[in-house]
Amino acid sequence: MLFNFLVPLSDDFFVFNLFRYLTFRSGGAVITALVISFILGPRIISWLKSKQGEGQPIREDGPEGHLLTKKGTPTMGGFLILIAITVSTLLWADLTNGYVWSVLLVTGGFGMIGFVDDYLKLTQRNTKGLPGRVKLIAQIIIGAAATFWVMQLSPDTMATHLAVPFFKSLLINLTWFFLPFAILVMVGSSNAVNLTDGLDGLAIVPVMIAAVCFALIAYLVGNSVFAEYLQLHFVPGSGELAVFCAALVGASLGFLWFNAPPAMVFMGDTGSLSMGGALGSIAVVTKHELVLAIIGGLFVLETVSVIVQVASFKLTGKRVFRMAPLHHHFEKKGWAEPTIVIRFWIIAMILAIVGLATLKLR
Repeated sequence: MLFNFLVPLSDDFFVFNLFRYLTFRSGGAVITALVISFILGPRIISWLKSKQGEGQPIREDGPEGHLLTKKGTPTMGGFLILIAITVSTLLWADLTNGYVWSVLLVTGGFGMIGFVDDYLKLTQRNTKGLPGRVKLIAQIIIGAAATFWVMQLSPDTMATHLAVPFFKSLLINLTWFFLPFAILVMVGSSNAVNLTDGLDGLAIVPVMIAAVCFALIAYLVGNSVFAEYLQLHFVPGSGELAVFCAALVGASLGFLWFNAPPAMVFMGDTGSLSMGGALGSIAVVTKHELVLAIIGGLFVLETVSVIVQVASFKLTGKRVFRMAPLHHHFEKKGWAEPTIVIRFWIIAMILAIVGLATLKLR
């Protein structure tokens, strides 16, 4: 909004030229989202406590300590994240950029699905919530709409193409298969973050790390000079998503203040589904879907652990892990929660460095 209103006035007021720069507006988006989180956080948490009573339902078959340490903690803290991201993005981004609106569509749409899921869990006092099939269908519909939109905005030479890391000029035209592939990226990323969100602070920091990485990726692939220098595929207009990613970083930092162990609030599916979907949609726009699997490798590991556990139990009647997702396995082994969380953060940082290395290794 500021970009659209103030840049036309830059001929008369030189200072408004600052708003032309993505770096300046991205910095503004981080600070704005952080300030919104700090101001609204205590109020939203108090309101959620007053409405939810016993807080988020805790799995009876989960780690025993959760019934004692996490009972009564309110959920739906993802509202705070969504408000901070949306307001900050609308304030600092170029609102004529279609990519920004497509990512906001996925973020808000998946957030609404998560809200319904959280609401049903709270009102029915169980951990089932929205039926999995209904949730998946809703995600696919939103993902399909966003993908069609992105395909219309993308250059014809890249609209249905997949870029392969480590190969500077390799683009694979997926033709009609790009639609289900892009949907898979968005839905898969959304549910992977959701599975990772099981301990205080565990999911929010890897999301923040991934957002920092994709802020850099969006900035580079949206800049013709840097894209040519690094031999990346240039996607005109995608640089504006650096502002959205910056807002996501600020919102994540602000939420971490309240979600750090012991958590005052859980993000719930409202937060995890929306942030995962956001990362997936940004990866689709910037043509770095495969790099997301590296940068978000922690989310992949958590998801794979669930798939392996279910497959093994159905085929052999035996469990590979003491409990899935993976972080619960280590809880069952006796690891302290802060130990698991911090070590998983370290893994996320290492994978992010590896993912960013693909930008140069070509």
